[in-house]
Amino acid sequence: MAQPEQKHTSPASLAVDAVLVVAFFLLIYRLVAPHVTSTDPQMIRIWGGACAACMTGVFWLCIQMFRVVLRAQRAAGKK
Repeated sequence: MAQPEQKHTSPASLAVDAVLVVAFFLLIYRLVAPHVTSTDPQMIRIWGGACAACMTGVFWLCIQMFRVVLRAQRAAGKK
């Protein structure tokens, strides 16, 4: 009989991911906002946020891929 699929996420891991993603977004926003070529504060917020959101999405994917690879390496080490 097949073993039931185990859950790979926990509330703690989701909380850690959320904190890391929000911190990364704020860091990137602070870095890119001064480089927006506009004097309108609204445009600076929009384009700084759009850039930071895109880069934060890539960061989130990297976190998830790291977790999957780490889990696979640990599982391979146990065999």
